[in-house]
Amino acid sequence: MPSPKSQPARGMRDFLPADVRKREYVISVIKSVYERYGFEPLETPAVENIETLMGKYGEEGNQLIFKILKRGEHEKSGEADLALRYDLTVPLARVVAQYQNELPKFFKRYQIQPVWRADRPARGRFREFYQCDVDVLGSKSMVVEAELISAASDALVALGFNDFTIRLNHRQVLSGILDQAGVPRDKHNDALISLDKMDKAGPEGVARELSDRGIVDASAVKLMRFFEGLAGAEHAVELLDLKGAGDGRAAYNADVLGRLVEFIGSHELGAGGVDDLRQILKFTSGSAVRPQIKLDPTLARGLAYYTGAIIEINVADLAGSLGGGGRYDNLVGMFLGKDIPACGFSLGLERIIVVMSEREMFPKELVSSPADVMVTIWDEESIADSVGLAHELRTNGLRVDVYPEADKMGKQFKYASSRGIPFVAIVGEDERARGEVAIKDMRSGEQRSVKRSQVGNALRHK
Repeated sequence: MPSPKSQPARGMRDFLPADVRKREYVISVIKSVYERYGFEPLETPAVENIETLMGKYGEEGNQLIFKILKRGEHEKSGEADLALRYDLTVPLARVVAQYQNELPKFFKRYQIQPVWRADRPARGRFREFYQCDVDVLGSKSMVVEAELISAASDALVALGFNDFTIRLNHRQVLSGILDQAGVPRDKHNDALISLDKMDKAGPEGVARELSDRGIVDASAVKLMRFFEGLAGAEHAVELLDLKGAGDGRAAYNADVLGRLVEFIGSHELGAGGVDDLRQILKFTSGSAVRPQIKLDPTLARGLAYYTGAIIEINVADLAGSLGGGGRYDNLVGMFLGKDIPACGFSLGLERIIVVMSEREMFPKELVSSPADVMVTIWDEESIADSVGLAHELRTNGLRVDVYPEADKMGKQFKYASSRGIPFVAIVGEDERARGEVAIKDMRSGEQRSVKRSQVGNALRHK
């Protein structure tokens, strides 16, 4: 049993070599997709001033911020002046306010860095984890939402996902629904927190939570009837899909839009939100992402800074989401004094890696092999020659390990096999005399000799 002294802090993890290779693989795929969409890289400090973060994430979010006590005598008072970064969006807003005159009119950035939350650890949920964000600042057009949805979808497809759902809603639509149901304005946040748990707790659980939060009259009944009607519509569409009758997702989205128009009526904010959703569906209608998008009026997302469209990506066998985001047109204004339109999406890297590992989605060579070939050492006198061969092979673009000691060949072969290295290069006395290198295939056991100048080509074409 490992000693408690050697274990990392709860909710945090050490990353061994195979883990790091997985993470770097996922990051490289996501970065390549983001850059195809014209996003530029940004990095910000791990630590922010505490006033930068507090009050931006809602009641629940504030409680999950890792605060840093003031140094020296202040530690005794429990005062905090700094905090660990909670997400990448608020630091982005601060950066835009700080460097507004140096950034382009439409600032498109991606940022892949760790964030920290004092959350309760669970499967796929950690206190330290990476986020992969894309954000666009400077435009109110729904083209931004359409592009962000497409970029996130393309990244997941490039990683091998094909069974995800992109849930789409709008904060103004939610406001319209709550107002038309008669929920008092001072109870809107309570209602949103309750509705956001619909996919986990179900209608009965949400109804109980609404009651616990003091929303118990006719407004709660009207609210639940509306969402129960949506659930019935979704079930009908699922039956159509099972029968192969048309595009069920498109039919369902059209039905939801109709129900929203009918329920919200002339509510100005709500009707504007419905129009935004209609435009997003229109702008994505010609892209590969269209079948994945599902309008979901129960989606609330807990962060207080969202002002428009809200988005979340889910896979069937994972509680929680693979990522989420939305429009936050007022957040930069908290730092700048004037609002700048903004919209962004964040992929949860750790959750993606958990699912990909469980489903064995990583390339086998990435997980199993740290090198393409291992160069053996025949005897003490030949060490320099073996190191020289390794240098030649690295110059040829191969990943090369060198066994560091003049052990028996059997031990060297066993070591290469234990590390999953597919080939071993041997330069014995006979090979050296002929100007050759013996190459042993650790998978088949086959061994052959090639001219030393041809070793790189021979290994690359294996």
